[in-house]
Amino acid sequence: MLTVYTGDGSHLSRVPCEAGAKPPREAVWLDLLNPTSEESAQVAQCVGIELPSREDMAEIEISSRLYVEDGARFMTATLVCSADTTPHLTNVTFILRDKRLVTVRYDEPRPFAAFANRSLKALPGGDHGVAVLLGLLEAIIDRAADVLERLGADIDSTASGVLSPPRSRGRPSTDYQAILRTLGHKADLLSKSRESLVTIGRVVSFLGADFNGQKLPKEALSQLQSMTKDSQALSDHASYLGEKVQFLLDATVGMVSIEQNDIIKLFSVVAVVMMPPTLIASIYGMNFKGIPELSWSFGYPYALCAMVVSAVLPYLFFRWRGWL
Repeated sequence: MLTVYTGDGSHLSRVPCEAGAKPPREAVWLDLLNPTSEESAQVAQCVGIELPSREDMAEIEISSRLYVEDGARFMTATLVCSADTTPHLTNVTFILRDKRLVTVRYDEPRPFAAFANRSLKALPGGDHGVAVLLGLLEAIIDRAADVLERLGADIDSTASGVLSPPRSRGRPSTDYQAILRTLGHKADLLSKSRESLVTIGRVVSFLGADFNGQKLPKEALSQLQSMTKDSQALSDHASYLGEKVQFLLDATVGMVSIEQNDIIKLFSVVAVVMMPPTLIASIYGMNFKGIPELSWSFGYPYALCAMVVSAVLPYLFFRWRGWL
């Protein structure tokens, strides 16, 4: 799908573009979402460049993601999609030539829709491709900050469940399997967010570099410097959250081990407590005629009392030593 935006100096306007028709000359942003071959050829002819294929966008080499060709800057970033449900990564290519911006994407990251709706009302910085690109990058960084803020709150909530004392000595009150699954999802989203922030930082640095002796306006360069600081700060925060998730994973595994040790200790104590009564019952269960206690009138109560006393004494000893 091809979406064309034009500007009037203060905001963008979405204009229809029929299949096969040439986009208007005043178009400042050409947004390609899951483009067909006809739409790609349509935009390539309009801008005068060859668009990268989906396979080209998936390349991980820096030289394949950030380069200059035919007077245009090609910048590919990896963005997080569906962060609130099933997060996954998608590659987006930004192509800046003259005053036009072309975006090629095969998914729908939330910042694109949010920025498009906002720019229809107001677009600070002008109605050219650089202003659109800067606005998109700001929206992407803001979305990454929102994701990390929510992740931080969720991790703090999970930490209280892991580190809080048990409410009872019976059945465990904490579902550690659910906590491990939750922490695994958070770690996966953090990993994707870090990868996305790294690529965004590279795009921002590449955009601020000189291009054939041409520099961006001072306002744009100042905005790029702010973006660089923000992306670096978010990357550091993501690393901190990653360390916190790793600590919680280790703590959860440790708690599981402690609970397992408590269960094994309980079975061991029960086995030791029941061993003397079992021994007494085994002795008097032997079929030998020479056992003198067999003829006693109080032999049965005597054996029962002996088994009870032999079970209570080890239990009291364990309580005295603090093993229970």
